[in-house]
Amino acid sequence: MNLPFDDEHAALFTVGQVAQMLDVQQAFLRRIDDHRVVSPQRSTGGQRRYSRHEVGRIQEVVSMMGEGMTLPAIRRIFELQHEVAELTRERDELARRLAGGPGAAT
Repeated sequence: MNLPFDDEHAALFTVGQVAQMLDVQQAFLRRIDDHRVVSPQRSTGGQRRYSRHEVGRIQEVVSMMGEGMTLPAIRRIFELQHEVAELTRERDELARRLAGGPGAAT
């Protein structure tokens, strides 16, 4: 049986809980959402709900800001990381097809 906590992308935590866990202000969490750096899911009532994955991303944001980076710069870094991951996945898929691996087109 899988529990919601087993899924790192399950939206489990409120703004207040995340702020307390990470020792940040709730306004900071709203600001990074407004800048689309970390955008949590919303409950049916419109409340922000954060997953464990998003909490980890917020920790990265706090660390990067501590190094002097701006929110737009951090957002761009995250976008580029996502693009690299997608390109890597595509490359691996193409390499698998060329090698004639399982599921390769014949």
